[in-house]
Amino acid sequence: MRWNKWVRQTHRWLSVAFTVTVVAATVAIMGQAEPAAWVYYLPLLPLFLLLGTGLYLFVLPYVTRARARRGAARAG
Repeated sequence: MRWNKWVRQTHRWLSVAFTVTVVAATVAIMGQAEPAAWVYYLPLLPLFLLLGTGLYLFVLPYVTRARARRGAARAG
């Protein structure tokens, strides 16, 4: 599997993990009078990983376009 496809697939699974952790944290918060402090921070790990993969996927078309222009300038 190519690198870009791997990042895209990882981003999709991270979004599922983030959604599950947000739902689990919300249920934990609603179910307890005073939940532990770590429950609030539970969704942050998948969120930061989503940030990294999302920024990569955002910049990817611009980098690809710049590489194509550079290759065309060398060839022609």
